[in-house]
Amino acid sequence: MADLVDSFALQPIYQKLREIVGEEEMLKVFEYYHGSQISFPSHLYNRKSAAVQIRKRYNGANQAELGRYYGYSQRWVARTLAERNSASEKKNDA
Repeated sequence: MADLVDSFALQPIYQKLREIVGEEEMLKVFEYYHGSQISFPSHLYNRKSAAVQIRKRYNGANQAELGRYYGYSQRWVARTLAERNSASEKKNDA
């Protein structure tokens, strides 16, 4: 397959994207986002959504594993789980 673009003339960001995802996918990103200023969050997972999933997946012994999986600290996972327990206790007291 012939190259769709002249890789030597690409902007540096598009050169890197081409290396990472390939030429066709780089072109899709270009077509969708060109002209836009975008930044990527430092975490892959949304904090609120990750908290919901952690609460669902917690088995009493996998706190560190869940923290690594979702890219958050074990301390944050512990606080998230404690908040759930605190909310449950308040609900039961009412």
